[in-house]
Amino acid sequence: MELTLQLLALLFAVAMIAGFVDAIAGGGGLLTIPALLLSGMSPVQALATNKLQSSAGSLSASITMIKKGLVNPRTLKLALATAFIGSAIGTILVQLSAPEMLRKVLPFLIGAVGLYTLLSPKLGQLPSTPKISQRTYDRYVSPVIGFYDGYFGPAVGTFFSLSHVVLVGYQLVQATARAKLLNFATNLASVIFFVLGGQVVWAVGLTMACGQALGAYLGSHMVVKGGAKFVRPIIVLMCFAM
Repeated sequence: MELTLQLLALLFAVAMIAGFVDAIAGGGGLLTIPALLLSGMSPVQALATNKLQSSAGSLSASITMIKKGLVNPRTLKLALATAFIGSAIGTILVQLSAPEMLRKVLPFLIGAVGLYTLLSPKLGQLPSTPKISQRTYDRYVSPVIGFYDGYFGPAVGTFFSLSHVVLVGYQLVQATARAKLLNFATNLASVIFFVLGGQVVWAVGLTMACGQALGAYLGSHMVVKGGAKFVRPIIVLMCFAM
């Protein structure tokens, strides 16, 4: 691929929009991965570089959520560890085999998530009765979603946030805040193992990371101000767009 200032500026803008969307509902990879592929990267290079730039967005959003008091990292130690491990395993495997099966299943899975959110108008507005304990979630659900993020990735923020609402009973804004920290853990694991595999295109990744951080900062503030009534329609929109 040939890097030009125009291409880098375009990818910066795409990453900023994706960071804004990701901070609210997840699904920013819908924008960044096709953009990276169109720039001339191989699929694995696109996934690797996307992880580098998206980690900046998830870190920016996480810091904002912590400062706003919506989440305490100390309560997420086990979930962060298991999500990190799951993502690391997925990242190693995706460099050995293409995720063809997930490409076929994913549209139906994301469509089901969007439909469920659309038909649940009060989803996450108030705490609900947990179906499983937080510890069970941290031990079993967190690493599975982490593995998915390392192996494929689109909509992982949506999966983290809605699974907290449906399974553990969180309000949607609190669940979104927790999802940002878990998403940063999975992104970090992926970046480490993609770097070790020599797959990251650094000039593009670092340029897009700046855009992601800015977009995520703006998006996370919108989550705090808008609440569940703002987040829910964005989740539905992104699910059906994907």
